[in-house]
Amino acid sequence: MFVGSYSLRLDEKGRLALPVRFREQVAGGMVIKKGQERCIYGLTMARVAEQSRAAASMAPADTAEARMRARLSFGSMVEVEPDKTGRITIPAGLRQYAGLDRDVVVVGVDTRFEIWDQATWDAYEAEQEATFAAMESEGMPTLS
Repeated sequence: MFVGSYSLRLDEKGRLALPVRFREQVAGGMVIKKGQERCIYGLTMARVAEQSRAAASMAPADTAEARMRARLSFGSMVEVEPDKTGRITIPAGLRQYAGLDRDVVVVGVDTRFEIWDQATWDAYEAEQEATFAAMESEGMPTLS
């Protein structure tokens, strides 16, 4: 499970040092891809396989929407391998898609993590805070 938010920096070559807590989880391989709201998703290879199986079981699979979703999702995936210091290189196309320049935020979102431009994340978070605070329920099971 990926949790927490981490303010980090890309270096001049587009490399990002993953949060230490995430490194062990992606040691078996990972991909990065286009995500919703102009961020980048980071997924383990096991999660990619789960998504592939889920997509294959959805019906109907041969619609314009299903083809578009598969093309933009699987087509944007890039396999990356963290180096010995836990850095990954984010390709220029994905950096451009997400508007990543230097300051970024890595957000753990359960089965994936997201990489956001810092200013874009700050604006998104500010925009969503009031809605989240006013929700009757977080939508998560409680322990009480």
